[in-house]
Amino acid sequence: MARVRIDLPDHLPFRTEIEVRVTDLNYGNHLGNAALLGILHEARVRFLAAHGMAENDCGGKPLVMADAAISYRAEGFLGDRLAVEVGIADLSRVGCDMVYRVVRIGDDALIAEAKTGIVFLDPATRRPSAVPERVVGLARISAQE
Repeated sequence: MARVRIDLPDHLPFRTEIEVRVTDLNYGNHLGNAALLGILHEARVRFLAAHGMAENDCGGKPLVMADAAISYRAEGFLGDRLAVEVGIADLSRVGCDMVYRVVRIGDDALIAEAKTGIVFLDPATRRPSAVPERVVGLARISAQE
């Protein structure tokens, strides 16, 4: 079986900390895959907010997540403080990838690498639309780091 491979830059320009909650655990008593996707969502919202944007107004346009890929590297457990780094990569005409690195604070264990495919919409028609200039600027910052 082919494995998901996610190539991230050494440094991503935004970092936030999120603690693993009891509701994030699965039957194996470690961080569940659905919960990790939720943590990535929270990190994405914080990243956008740090730049004066939101998912429903990202440089004047709403965004939707088109796909997601996660490569798990280690388990996360209740109470773990996670550093989630976020950046923008792979700009296209109507979208980009938001990329993430999740590391446990304390021992620097790499928990996961991930990316979510983002598509921007025309607010009136809800059809795919060109990437907003503010996002293009953030992608340039991500590439320079």
